[in-house]
Amino acid sequence: MDTFPFELVSPEKLLISDDVEHVVVPGMEGEFGVLAHHAPLMSTLKPGVVKVYKTDGGEPRRLFVRGGFADVNPRGLTILADEAVPMEEFDVAKLDVAIRDAEEDLADATSEAGRVKAQAQLDQLRELRSALF
Repeated sequence: MDTFPFELVSPEKLLISDDVEHVVVPGMEGEFGVLAHHAPLMSTLKPGVVKVYKTDGGEPRRLFVRGGFADVNPRGLTILADEAVPMEEFDVAKLDVAIRDAEEDLADATSEAGRVKAQAQLDQLRELRSALF
């Protein structure tokens, strides 16, 4: 299977810069897979797990991203993540705190727009929690 260049960058550092066979990306409209020679695409990311397959049939490297952008172009795939953490370093306690904070934000919301935004954030965090563990 053909490989393509992949980079995953967070504000803190470059986490991955390598040739890979397949990447699964948590797009805002749903997960999508990228293989070599993929059509150009730009997508926002929702909080979720990026799965990076270096070899066909191998175990993926899994990294949590908390939003960002994915750019698929003829040169490969670049993910610019708001935050990115390898799953082996992921802190479940921080996620639980973020869920409690989002629940408080929803309870404290004074406008309809504030409630909608807080509910969307809470739903994403709960979805992530159930998907990860």
